[in-house]
Amino acid sequence: MKNSEKYIELGFAKLDLERTKRRGYSEAIFCECKTNEQLLEIFSAFKKNKTNVLGTRASVQQYEFLKNKLPDIQYNERGRVLTLSSYEVKKVGEIAICTGGTGDIPVAEEAAATAEFFGSNVKRYYDIGISGIHRLFDKIDEIRKANVIIAVAGMEGALASIITGMADCHVIAVPTSVGYGASFKGLSALLTMLNSCAEGMSVVNIDNGFNAGYSANQINRQIAGKK
Repeated sequence: MKNSEKYIELGFAKLDLERTKRRGYSEAIFCECKTNEQLLEIFSAFKKNKTNVLGTRASVQQYEFLKNKLPDIQYNERGRVLTLSSYEVKKVGEIAICTGGTGDIPVAEEAAATAEFFGSNVKRYYDIGISGIHRLFDKIDEIRKANVIIAVAGMEGALASIITGMADCHVIAVPTSVGYGASFKGLSALLTMLNSCAEGMSVVNIDNGFNAGYSANQINRQIAGKK
């Protein structure tokens, strides 16, 4: 392992030590395509440099392997997110994360774990989809208190448009691959969200809870800093 001022050279990876200076947040690691040994090297290197690190799409097996070597590592099993912190990040503001159904929760938890790791308070409102819209109406006053809302939904993905039409803050829509054949593994929800007539809504890629949580955190922290 070679260390420079800007990155750590591991041979198979170059770890960005300047990410926090440039972006305000440390680097995130996509775990799904990496071996246990590669992940151990990566997480150990960041820990040695006293840098917080988050890993997405991590399996239980990867977590158990790393836990034996790095006892402080944490795992959100539903969201498949690993976190290893060398210092505490103070949480500010509020992000509301809503799902259409329970099948959308894994993607929502990826968003929630990401936003919490990078410094946002998160409130969860799960299974409030439009097939029982009274459930959304029952929680909408609480949801409106957030600085940012993340709406996670599969099937036809209508939840995001409805929430956007009822709130005065920014809404980030996350289509999920939950649904039957004609939903085309999330494409139907994605197109619904992209074609929404509700102003003030942005859309991330299918099942991309990480980007939704990261973006919501950026917006939330900017708003919270001005209050």
